[in-house]
Amino acid sequence: MVVATAGSVPQAPDALHTETLAMMHAIDMANRQGISRIVPATDFPPRSGTLVFEGEQLSRMGIAKEEDPMGIKNHQDAVEVMEMKVAKFSRGKAANLANLRDKKLKGQLTGKEKLIGLSAKAAAQTEKWFLPIEGGYLEPEGFEKTYRYDQQSIVQEVDISSSKKPFDMILPVLGPYTFEYTSNGRYMIVGGRKGHIAMMDMLNMDLIKEFQVRETVRDVAFLHNDQLFAVAQKKYPYIYNRHGTEIHCLKEHGKALKLQFLEKHFLLASINSFGQLHYQDMSTGEMIANYRTGLGRTDVMRVNPYNAVIGLGHAGGKVTMWKPTSVKPLVTMLCHNGPVTAVAFDRGGHLMATAGVDRKIKIWDMRKYEVVHSYPARAQSLDFSQKGLLAGSNGSLVEIYRDCGGQDYKLYMKHRMVKGYQVGKVLFRPYEDICGIGHSMGLSAILVPGSGEANFDTFVDNPVETAKQRREKEVQALLSKLQPETIMLNPNMIGSVRQPKKKEKKTKKEIEEEIEDAVDAAKNTRVKKKTKGRSKPSKRAKKMEEVVLRAKRPLLDQYKEIEGQPDKKQRVGEKTELPKALQRFAKKGQS
Repeated sequence: MVVATAGSVPQAPDALHTETLAMMHAIDMANRQGISRIVPATDFPPRSGTLVFEGEQLSRMGIAKEEDPMGIKNHQDAVEVMEMKVAKFSRGKAANLANLRDKKLKGQLTGKEKLIGLSAKAAAQTEKWFLPIEGGYLEPEGFEKTYRYDQQSIVQEVDISSSKKPFDMILPVLGPYTFEYTSNGRYMIVGGRKGHIAMMDMLNMDLIKEFQVRETVRDVAFLHNDQLFAVAQKKYPYIYNRHGTEIHCLKEHGKALKLQFLEKHFLLASINSFGQLHYQDMSTGEMIANYRTGLGRTDVMRVNPYNAVIGLGHAGGKVTMWKPTSVKPLVTMLCHNGPVTAVAFDRGGHLMATAGVDRKIKIWDMRKYEVVHSYPARAQSLDFSQKGLLAGSNGSLVEIYRDCGGQDYKLYMKHRMVKGYQVGKVLFRPYEDICGIGHSMGLSAILVPGSGEANFDTFVDNPVETAKQRREKEVQALLSKLQPETIMLNPNMIGSVRQPKKKEKKTKKEIEEEIEDAVDAAKNTRVKKKTKGRSKPSKRAKKMEEVVLRAKRPLLDQYKEIEGQPDKKQRVGEKTELPKALQRFAKKGQS
């Protein structure tokens, strides 16, 4: 133990200061030399007011005793971890400055090396505090395959809190079920095909509200937070609050099949049975856009989280991308030889996964609109996780793929439901290693290590936010709401300088009209009268013709270019190679 004394006997300020400095110096030297006890020379018991720290108190304060092997080991482990993090942020091996003769340059480079080392340490320390949790994956040993691990073996190896997150909710009467999570992963809204609506708190596994709408439910979607959600019912979409009270009936949308909410723009997008795409502002109630896609009925719709562009999959194998300010699709891609069954976008917005009836899952690079990889598999639903894992459902089988580098996705996990369960939707839960499954007999959730973001930013999404934080975030979101005009394929264009447009060639009719206007303007010009016979009618008419011709000449050149009749014939140069049939008629100097 280490004893630090602070005497209670009144002393002069200088004496007290001197004694304190001496004691601090003695404690420091003792800690360096491994001395476990410091007492006065007479070894008297401590005076009143003495602070004595025993071993247990030191361990609670985070100070390891010299004779504590566990404390030494933990300290060494912490040092090793910090060294690894510093190496992660370092900029390579330091330069060898021993053989450098220039003292000035050597001093400058030495200072830069010190700054580089300090910046690496600062970055490592920042990561330690701001990213305290590190995400992991299933790591096989030897010839093991990760997709052979079942849920039972995974649940046995994880901690207690994680082992409580997987579940199977059997609801055979009112299925099949669809569901949606809030952006922070705290709440889940559930919709049964036969009218069953339920809202759950997934953090505490509590049922918040459950009610029956007594008609068909096709899709559900949360709005900006957990207070409001939309339900696509038999005839129209409806808006409910978390207590199950009906707030609005959106009759303009018609018989909606799919719903998507654009958080940054407060827009609710829907596609109905007639192939009409609707955008409605949920903050003002204004209908922003209503477009007919012209490609028939579809229930495949997904929003790109990167640029808020809506992607639709059609029966002809096409995928179209829409924004509310464009009547025509921004992009039309022929992705499959049959109907498109599922579309999903990566979190960064640069990858798109599509599945079709032609039994292919394709990964697309959205920067080049090209196929990166194609896999022989079927999928009724696709979803990307926050860390880039791809989940797909086929019948009663759920397969999860992981990027092994270069957008090359390999099979990572498999989970087979009970025979006869038809999986309708798979969706990863944000900030959790959980994949939700909606099937014909209810709901399920499985553990997928490495799927969710390990650390969350409370200014973006806070799973444990209070009511006051939620209200402040809602006000902030309304103040910073983006306009529909900001939705575009490349959002980085916002705030940049628009490039000048190239001059478009005028049509033949426009040039003829300009020629007529130029002739009329030339004829209306007044010619000065001159003396000594220079103002004769013949000379004045000749001068008027020159003025008209001078006004028409630049426009006539453009007119002839459009007609394909240039003024001058192109001459064959000396080095121009003639066709073989004409080479025998050419001069000797020309080949």
